[in-house]
Amino acid sequence: MYILLLLLIPLVGALASQLIGKSSQSTARTIALASSLISLAVFLFGANQFLSGNPEVFALNKPWLPEMNVSFNFKVDGIGLLLIGLAQVLVPLIILSTSKISYDKPGLLYALILLTQVALVGVFSANDIFLFYFFFEIALVPVYFIALTWGNEQTSKASFKMFVYTIFGSLIMLVAMVYLYSKGQTADLEALKSTASYMTPAAQRNLFWAFMLAFAIKMPLFPMHTWQPDAYTTSPTPATMLLSGLLSKMGVFGLLILALPMAPLASQNFAHIVIIFAVIGLIYGSIIAIKQNSLKKLIAYSSFAHMGLMAAGVFSGTLEGMQGAVFQMLAHGVNAVGLFFVAKIIFEKTGSRDLSALGGINRKAPALSILFMIILLGSVALPLTNGFVGEFLMLKGVFEKTALWGIIAGISIILGAVYMLRFFQKSMFGEFSEATTEMEDISGSEKWTLLIISALVLIMGIFPNAILKISEPASEALLNYLATI
Repeated sequence: MYILLLLLIPLVGALASQLIGKSSQSTARTIALASSLISLAVFLFGANQFLSGNPEVFALNKPWLPEMNVSFNFKVDGIGLLLIGLAQVLVPLIILSTSKISYDKPGLLYALILLTQVALVGVFSANDIFLFYFFFEIALVPVYFIALTWGNEQTSKASFKMFVYTIFGSLIMLVAMVYLYSKGQTADLEALKSTASYMTPAAQRNLFWAFMLAFAIKMPLFPMHTWQPDAYTTSPTPATMLLSGLLSKMGVFGLLILALPMAPLASQNFAHIVIIFAVIGLIYGSIIAIKQNSLKKLIAYSSFAHMGLMAAGVFSGTLEGMQGAVFQMLAHGVNAVGLFFVAKIIFEKTGSRDLSALGGINRKAPALSILFMIILLGSVALPLTNGFVGEFLMLKGVFEKTALWGIIAGISIILGAVYMLRFFQKSMFGEFSEATTEMEDISGSEKWTLLIISALVLIMGIFPNAILKISEPASEALLNYLATI
């Protein structure tokens, strides 16, 4: 029942934002924020029951096409619960982050953000392959229109490229799903695991690469990443936050519920290839980030690099690597939203995203500097911050799988510190520039948003076991299943 509420509350909020707040941004934002907070409260109440030993509170199974064994089948495990929770936490923060800027058609903007939330809940809870595909595709549509409607003159080309890439990958995935359905005569994910385990190595190989292509584009992974930097850079900040903080996690989640369990032999046989490409992308993205002067491009390449390490952790075949990838999905979601919001604040107050045009901000905006530093330390994986736990576990898992690539992946910690500290030094320290001379410190919703994000960075880093214990049973179950094949 709770999963139905989590789908309906933001959907109703989206309709109300568009209809009631069509011409008033404050009204539309208030409705959207209230809807997202009510949804968060419902989630917390349901999560408490889930963790108390009643996982059925997030389950729903109603006939859709009964003669074809296709249904509205929702079921949540620990990993899905955490990712739904991530969406419930980040969407209110994304809405709150829009308070200081005026948007045309505000009702439509907030409606699209809430519709993205609906789709994300569907993706992370679907227990039917066609239901998963439906929400997986729908999630991109609102973000595409946010980027297209409120982006700059270059957004149209970048958004179209993103759309073409993801649609191409998704169509290949749909073909694989139809094939899988034809063999099992059911769309139930749990039932299809049994079907997949009896398939020939050749069939599993084709399924694996079809799923891998779709999810590599969505994350993205090297070399399927070329749409990402332009899309992140040219899109308005709400779209960028949704893409980096939430939609990219659908790719990692897809690996866990489709690529690995539906092609168990192939996923183990080709794990080394995926790890190699993931680590190449990790190092490549980090090096390119060091060279960037644009704030958004620097964060975009940083995000791309982090996604590579998550993929490597998933394919490490170890509990540490998989747990690290799950934890890092949450940590990266929080950190990416925080970093893009900092970049948004700097641009709005200075009129520039160019590092060479900034400097001396810490003397004009000490509150921004302090909160930015906390989020940055999470991104560079300082111990006692959220980034450390996931990166440590993932690197340990990759090292156990293959020591050489584990060592190479470890270099990313140094590179990450270089580009993030360069970001902080060039923007916060040094002499005032023309753009920063009259800069004002953060206040109101800006300060509250960054305070909440900074608190999450520290709480997740100090109390990681609270999260790891939730995802551990699902991670162990997947590894045990793969070990029996």
